Amino acid sequence: MVLENEDCLAIEDIHPQAPAHILIIPKKHIADVASARSADAELIGKLILAANAVAIKLDLQAKGFRLIINQGEDGGQMVPHLHVHLLGGKKLGSKIVHDKEG
Repeated sequence: MVLENEDCLAIEDIHPQAPAHILIIPKKHIADVASARSADAELIGKLILAANAVAIKLDLQAKGFRLIINQGEDGGQMVPHLHVHLLGGKKLGSKIVHDKEG
């Protein structure tokens, strides 16, 4: 556990794609971005603030980090629960990854 508060928790990804790869997960179930409602706006904002707190804790702020939310099968979402990926600890490329057809 990297961070926990009343709204969310942050854990290390079991298949890290960078030296720091943390999942920030809301405790309230929201299946995905498409399922989010206006009533979830404050919680979603809190996820971003929690990601920033994790970045501070892991000393990633000075050099930077990336936040990712995957949406749906084609977007790479593998778990039906909204979460934010925080990646950092190395220079991350800007290349967009395409599937086999793209």
